[in-house]
Amino acid sequence: KKALEIGTSTGHSGIWIAWALSKTGGKLITIDIDEDRHKQAVANFRECGLSEFIDARLADAHDLVKQLKGPFDFVFSDADKEWYKQYFIDVAPKLEIGGCFTAHNVYGRRRGYGGIGEYVEYILSLKNFETTFNTDGGGVAISYKRAEK
Repeated sequence: KKALEIGTSTGHSGIWIAWALSKTGGKLITIDIDEDRHKQAVANFRECGLSEFIDARLADAHDLVKQLKGPFDFVFSDADKEWYKQYFIDVAPKLEIGGCFTAHNVYGRRRGYGGIGEYVEYILSLKNFETTFNTDGGGVAISYKRAEK
């Protein structure tokens, strides 16, 4: 019912998330730091008729993610890859049990973990999260919260 997207870009993923939330009465908070992308995303959300399900924020996610209250059922991270681990650390306590933290583009060009190896190692070390990987395209890490600790 409550989702967070870190890295709106022009709104492609946010549209799909908001469409799903429109079926459950949920709401998406989406964050981007780039003003031009933010404006384009807001226009795209409006054009799709999904604005009422989206709280689009022009902000620095490094700061805002820490401040958000939660709880969240679903988080989609598609922003600066070197911050994935910190975003996860900031959001995990606000994620409902059964909730999902999804990280996009976890694979580098050679199918390794590239610059986000530290994030991947971290999530795989957690006993209270179950993580699987979809290896299509840039790869997606899908982590379900199974317990608080």
